[in-house]
Amino acid sequence: MSSIVAASAIVLAGGRSSRMGRPKAALDFAGVPILTRIVSELKRRFAEVVVVAAPESEDSLQIDIPAIKVVRDETVYQGPLDALRRGLEAVTNEIAFACSCDLPLLDSDVAAAIVAMLGDFDAAIPIVGEKLQPLHAAYRKRCASALAALAIRGEPRLIAIADAVNTRRISERDLKTIDPQLRSFFNVNTLDDYQRALKIAGLAR
Repeated sequence: MSSIVAASAIVLAGGRSSRMGRPKAALDFAGVPILTRIVSELKRRFAEVVVVAAPESEDSLQIDIPAIKVVRDETVYQGPLDALRRGLEAVTNEIAFACSCDLPLLDSDVAAAIVAMLGDFDAAIPIVGEKLQPLHAAYRKRCASALAALAIRGEPRLIAIADAVNTRRISERDLKTIDPQLRSFFNVNTLDDYQRALKIAGLAR
Protein backbone atom coordinates (compact mmCIF):
# COMPACT_ATOMS: atom_id res chain seq x y z
CA MET A 1 0.00 0.00 0.00
CA SER A 2 1.32 3.46 -0.90
CA SER A 3 2.18 5.72 2.01
CA ILE A 4 0.41 8.95 2.91
CA VAL A 5 2.47 12.00 1.98
CA ALA A 6 3.07 14.96 4.31
CA ALA A 7 0.97 17.30 2.19
CA SER A 8 -2.63 18.30 1.59
CA ALA A 9 -4.59 18.14 -1.65
CA ILE A 10 -6.85 20.86 -3.08
CA VAL A 11 -9.52 20.32 -5.73
CA LEU A 12 -11.03 23.37 -7.43
CA ALA A 13 -14.68 22.70 -8.27
CA GLY A 14 -16.30 26.11 -8.66
CA GLY A 15 -15.77 26.72 -12.37
CA ARG A 16 -18.35 27.67 -14.97
CA SER A 17 -18.04 24.55 -17.22
CA SER A 18 -19.24 26.68 -20.14
CA ARG A 19 -17.69 24.48 -22.85
CA MET A 20 -19.16 21.30 -21.36
CA GLY A 21 -22.61 22.81 -20.90
CA ARG A 22 -23.08 21.18 -17.49
CA PRO A 23 -20.97 20.86 -14.32
CA LYS A 24 -17.91 18.77 -15.14
CA ALA A 25 -17.52 17.73 -11.51
CA ALA A 26 -20.92 16.02 -11.61
CA LEU A 27 -20.31 13.91 -14.74
CA ASP A 28 -20.63 10.19 -14.08
CA PHE A 29 -17.41 8.20 -14.06
CA ALA A 30 -17.63 4.53 -13.12
CA GLY A 31 -20.87 5.16 -11.25
CA VAL A 32 -19.77 8.21 -9.25
CA PRO A 33 -19.35 11.92 -10.06
CA ILE A 34 -15.90 12.85 -11.38
CA LEU A 35 -15.34 14.99 -8.27
CA THR A 36 -16.00 12.01 -6.00
CA ARG A 37 -13.65 9.88 -8.07
CA ILE A 38 -10.87 12.51 -7.84
CA VAL A 39 -11.28 13.01 -4.09
CA SER A 40 -11.32 9.26 -3.45
CA GLU A 41 -8.16 8.84 -5.50
CA LEU A 42 -6.38 11.68 -3.72
CA LYS A 43 -7.30 10.26 -0.32
CA ARG A 44 -5.14 7.23 -1.13
CA ARG A 45 -2.04 9.40 -0.71
CA PHE A 46 -3.18 12.61 1.04
CA ALA A 47 -4.68 12.67 4.55
CA GLU A 48 -6.31 16.06 3.98
CA VAL A 49 -8.38 16.96 0.93
CA VAL A 50 -9.91 20.43 0.55
CA VAL A 51 -12.55 21.12 -2.11
CA VAL A 52 -13.02 24.76 -3.16
CA ALA A 53 -16.56 25.06 -4.50
CA ALA A 54 -18.98 27.70 -5.68
CA PRO A 55 -21.14 29.56 -3.13
CA GLU A 56 -23.93 27.31 -1.86
CA SER A 57 -26.54 29.61 -3.37
CA GLU A 58 -25.00 29.04 -6.82
CA ASP A 59 -23.94 25.41 -6.47
CA SER A 60 -26.04 22.70 -8.10
CA LEU A 61 -23.39 20.09 -7.21
CA GLN A 62 -24.13 18.10 -4.08
CA ILE A 63 -20.84 17.56 -2.30
CA ASP A 64 -21.33 14.65 0.07
CA ILE A 65 -17.92 13.08 0.49
CA PRO A 66 -16.85 12.03 4.02
CA ALA A 67 -13.73 13.39 5.69
CA ILE A 68 -13.06 16.33 3.41
CA LYS A 69 -13.13 20.06 4.01
CA VAL A 70 -15.27 22.21 1.70
CA VAL A 71 -14.38 25.88 1.24
CA ARG A 72 -16.93 28.04 -0.54
CA ASP A 73 -16.05 30.87 -2.93
CA GLU A 74 -17.32 34.23 -1.69
CA THR A 75 -18.42 35.28 -5.18
CA VAL A 76 -19.45 32.98 -8.02
CA TYR A 77 -16.94 32.34 -10.83
CA GLN A 78 -14.07 34.40 -9.40
CA GLY A 79 -11.63 32.19 -11.25
CA PRO A 80 -8.94 29.67 -10.31
CA LEU A 81 -6.42 32.21 -9.01
CA ASP A 82 -8.63 33.27 -6.11
CA ALA A 83 -9.91 29.72 -5.60
CA LEU A 84 -6.38 28.37 -5.23
CA ARG A 85 -5.57 31.14 -2.75
CA ARG A 86 -8.57 30.15 -0.65
CA GLY A 87 -7.57 26.50 -0.82
CA LEU A 88 -4.00 27.18 0.27
CA GLU A 89 -5.22 29.30 3.15
CA ALA A 90 -7.51 26.46 4.25
CA VAL A 91 -4.99 23.58 4.27
CA THR A 92 -3.18 22.62 7.45
CA ASN A 93 0.00 21.34 5.79
CA GLU A 94 2.87 23.47 4.48
CA ILE A 95 2.62 21.85 1.03
CA ALA A 96 -0.41 21.09 -1.12
CA PHE A 97 -1.07 19.42 -4.44
CA ALA A 98 -3.72 21.38 -6.36
CA CYS A 99 -5.84 20.20 -9.26
CA SER A 100 -9.06 20.96 -11.12
CA CYS A 101 -12.22 18.85 -10.98
CA ASP A 102 -12.05 17.81 -14.65
CA LEU A 103 -9.28 15.20 -14.38
CA PRO A 104 -11.10 11.85 -14.23
CA LEU A 105 -7.90 9.87 -14.85
CA LEU A 106 -5.97 11.62 -12.07
CA ASP A 107 -3.43 9.34 -10.40
CA SER A 108 -2.59 10.14 -6.78
CA ASP A 109 0.81 8.45 -7.17
CA VAL A 110 1.63 10.99 -9.88
CA ALA A 111 0.38 13.78 -7.61
CA ALA A 112 2.57 12.52 -4.77
CA ALA A 113 5.58 12.34 -7.11
CA ILE A 114 5.05 15.98 -8.12
CA VAL A 115 4.95 16.95 -4.44
CA ALA A 116 8.25 15.11 -3.99
CA MET A 117 9.75 17.18 -6.83
CA LEU A 118 9.02 20.44 -5.01
CA GLY A 119 12.28 20.38 -3.08
CA ASP A 120 13.16 23.91 -1.93
CA PHE A 121 10.96 25.58 -4.53
CA ASP A 122 7.71 27.43 -3.78
CA ALA A 123 5.88 25.69 -6.61
CA ALA A 124 6.42 22.67 -8.87
CA ILE A 125 4.41 23.06 -12.08
CA PRO A 126 4.46 20.45 -14.87
CA ILE A 127 4.70 21.26 -18.56
CA VAL A 128 2.53 19.23 -20.96
CA GLY A 129 2.37 20.03 -24.65
CA GLU A 130 4.66 23.02 -23.99
CA LYS A 131 2.04 24.51 -21.65
CA LEU A 132 2.32 24.96 -17.91
CA GLN A 133 -0.24 22.99 -15.90
CA PRO A 134 -0.86 25.08 -12.76
CA LEU A 135 -3.86 22.94 -11.85
CA HIS A 136 -1.90 19.71 -11.60
CA ALA A 137 0.90 21.12 -9.48
CA ALA A 138 2.40 21.42 -6.00
CA TYR A 139 2.55 24.63 -3.98
CA ARG A 140 3.76 25.82 -0.62
CA LYS A 141 1.10 27.37 1.58
CA ARG A 142 2.92 30.72 1.43
CA CYS A 143 2.04 31.00 -2.27
CA ALA A 144 -1.36 32.23 -1.05
CA SER A 145 0.12 35.68 -0.40
CA ALA A 146 1.60 35.81 -3.90
CA LEU A 147 -1.79 34.85 -5.37
CA ALA A 148 -3.45 37.61 -3.33
CA ALA A 149 -0.90 40.12 -4.63
CA LEU A 150 -1.59 39.04 -8.22
CA ALA A 151 -5.32 39.51 -7.67
CA ILE A 152 -4.80 43.00 -6.23
CA ARG A 153 -2.85 43.90 -9.38
CA GLY A 154 -5.80 42.73 -11.47
CA GLU A 155 -4.03 39.65 -12.84
CA PRO A 156 -6.72 37.06 -13.71
CA ARG A 157 -4.45 34.28 -15.00
CA LEU A 158 -3.41 31.53 -12.61
CA ILE A 159 -0.42 30.79 -14.82
CA ALA A 160 1.10 34.09 -13.63
CA ILE A 161 1.98 32.40 -10.33
CA ALA A 162 4.83 30.60 -12.12
CA ASP A 163 6.73 33.88 -12.50
CA ALA A 164 5.60 35.34 -9.15
CA VAL A 165 7.25 32.68 -6.97
CA ASN A 166 10.31 30.43 -7.13
CA THR A 167 8.95 27.76 -9.46
CA ARG A 168 10.34 24.44 -10.61
CA ARG A 169 9.06 23.75 -14.10
CA ILE A 170 8.81 19.98 -14.58
CA SER A 171 9.55 18.95 -18.15
CA GLU A 172 7.32 16.57 -20.07
CA ARG A 173 10.23 14.17 -20.34
CA ASP A 174 10.53 14.03 -16.55
CA LEU A 175 6.76 13.64 -16.22
CA LYS A 176 6.78 10.61 -18.50
CA THR A 177 9.02 8.80 -16.02
CA ILE A 178 6.10 8.81 -13.57
CA ASP A 179 3.17 8.90 -16.03
CA PRO A 180 4.29 7.53 -19.42
CA GLN A 181 0.98 8.25 -21.20
CA LEU A 182 0.31 11.47 -19.23
CA ARG A 183 -3.13 10.11 -18.43
CA SER A 184 -3.28 11.93 -15.10
CA PHE A 185 -3.22 15.23 -17.00
CA PHE A 186 -6.11 14.44 -19.36
CA ASN A 187 -8.85 16.98 -18.66
CA VAL A 188 -12.40 16.96 -19.95
CA ASN A 189 -13.53 20.32 -21.32
CA THR A 190 -16.03 19.03 -23.89
CA LEU A 191 -18.35 16.06 -24.31
CA ASP A 192 -15.88 14.59 -26.80
CA ASP A 193 -13.15 14.77 -24.14
CA TYR A 194 -15.50 13.08 -21.68
CA GLN A 195 -16.23 10.22 -24.10
CA ARG A 196 -12.52 9.81 -24.79
CA ALA A 197 -11.74 9.63 -21.05
CA LEU A 198 -14.41 6.96 -20.61
CA LYS A 199 -12.84 5.00 -23.47
CA ILE A 200 -9.33 5.31 -22.03
CA ALA A 201 -10.62 4.05 -18.69
CA GLY A 202 -12.45 1.16 -20.37
CA LEU A 203 -15.84 2.54 -19.36
CA ALA A 204 -17.24 3.44 -22.78
CA ARG A 205 -20.42 1.64 -23.76
